[in-house]
Amino acid sequence: MSMSTHDTGPDHYQQFPSNRIIVIHPGSLYVRIGRASDLLPVQQLHCIARKRKPGGKIYRDPFVPPSVPKTKELIEELEECRLQISHTLQSCMQSNGARRYATPPQQIAAFNRRSLAECVNDGEPWPQVQCDIIVGDLVLDVDPELPYNVHFPYRRGDFNIHSEVGGSISSVLNDLYTIWSSIIEYKLGIPLIELIKYRCVLLIPDIYSRSHLKALMSLLLKDLGFGHCFLVQESVGATFGAGIGSACVVDIGDQKTAISCVEDGISHKTTRLRMDYGAGDVCQALSWMFHKSAFPYKDWNENIPRDVMLMRNMYEDFCHINLDVCGPQEKSFLVDHPGNVINKYTLQVGDECIISPLSMFYTDLLKITGPKATKIQAPQASDPEDPFDAEFLRETGRKRETADQTANENQQFEAVNEAQPATNPDEDIVVDTLEAGPGDVVSLAPGQVLALDAAILQSIDRCQTEELKRKMYSSILIVGGGVKAHGLSLWLQNRLALQIPYTYKTEQLEIVSSPKDIDPASTVWKGAAVMSCLESAIELWINQSEWNKFGLKVLRERAPFIW
Repeated sequence: MSMSTHDTGPDHYQQFPSNRIIVIHPGSLYVRIGRASDLLPVQQLHCIARKRKPGGKIYRDPFVPPSVPKTKELIEELEECRLQISHTLQSCMQSNGARRYATPPQQIAAFNRRSLAECVNDGEPWPQVQCDIIVGDLVLDVDPELPYNVHFPYRRGDFNIHSEVGGSISSVLNDLYTIWSSIIEYKLGIPLIELIKYRCVLLIPDIYSRSHLKALMSLLLKDLGFGHCFLVQESVGATFGAGIGSACVVDIGDQKTAISCVEDGISHKTTRLRMDYGAGDVCQALSWMFHKSAFPYKDWNENIPRDVMLMRNMYEDFCHINLDVCGPQEKSFLVDHPGNVINKYTLQVGDECIISPLSMFYTDLLKITGPKATKIQAPQASDPEDPFDAEFLRETGRKRETADQTANENQQFEAVNEAQPATNPDEDIVVDTLEAGPGDVVSLAPGQVLALDAAILQSIDRCQTEELKRKMYSSILIVGGGVKAHGLSLWLQNRLALQIPYTYKTEQLEIVSSPKDIDPASTVWKGAAVMSCLESAIELWINQSEWNKFGLKVLRERAPFIW
């Protein structure tokens, strides 16, 4: 076998040891980092607390999407939606054929008003905090009274960029560097100086911004100093993690739900949708309903991180879509805040535990955290570093000059049809026009957010061939940390079965959740770990010198997705 001269030596042909590949999956609430050889990644809150300078500005990102002020109109909308779901549930049957019945919230509230705290332990004082910077789960141990700013570098599945302190892209990258490097150093036990001998796989959103990808590649190869790395889209990771070749991937996270049709390791660009809701918004709907029924822990406050984590745990432990559970159920929970006694509360719950996860199908209930959008991928304005980007191809593909548009005009972006061979600039490129703001992510009719079932139908409908649509209806994969509600898959399956276009009714509609032994929150991480060890991954790695020399061009040529 003849070796070509430009290859990076024999290691190009050998399998790289999986215990020296680090897989990073960043999310809005958690980050998962581990070696490709690990069974499961280290999971930490994806946040950082930085000590404020004397007289410095206060900034604290919330631990849950914040609820918006409860105007009379909003309360009416929420109430109407809650009743709509409640009526739908009452028209359902239990598995024994009996009709479902709901317990009135007033009756549950009467019980909860009488429920008093029971002290079970003395509790611990707040830990002494000496450091200027605290990362991950330890941020929960910082007394909210202390002068620390709290930052979550991702929000709604993408960079958390805002106009307050710490909201610039360089601040976000600086926070990512600090969080990731400390997990690698202290949780995985790898000194940063050794990273040149390691490789990294980073999971990125399906709908991405190229400028963010460029910044992330530099973060991995220049700042953290990995020897090689490559990027993988989350939906592609999901199919590898679940061990299926093609699927319509539904990834329900904490603050976003992303849908994409993946075929043989490629996410079809036109099918990608991202909705601005996830488990965090569902938690806020649950909290609102609990408080309507006289939640016995009176001091609960969405601005206290430990209170938020308590509500999140209740969502995971109590919520389900099991129609056989009827009438009031008694649950208990502990409130354990440092500096206070540990209290036990008994709570009566009714259909709130079913209604809150169903808010992903009846999205008016999610207005509790403000208006939402559905986003799609759009091409980006030209990048001077990448002469073969879509903008260049489009310009050379047009047989006429376009007048220079002023930058501040509301730009019209045209989505390039991916099937068009990019090598022939003489043919007109097929375009469809989208209204867009700057960057490569555009909103479909802002304020109009798609329900989970409607979004899946729309994503599959955007597939370009009938055959691909059939394939997708027969394989819908649900992953992500927001899928904890037992029974969600069955409800979704029943909703879709009623709405599938007649031509595809013959298909066996199948909803696959993660393999039994994998937490659905780790499926995507696991898939990237599997991918990094495949023989075909050898061609994907980009090393430091290539990145320094060629930048985005090498990413476009090597990326395992259509740039």
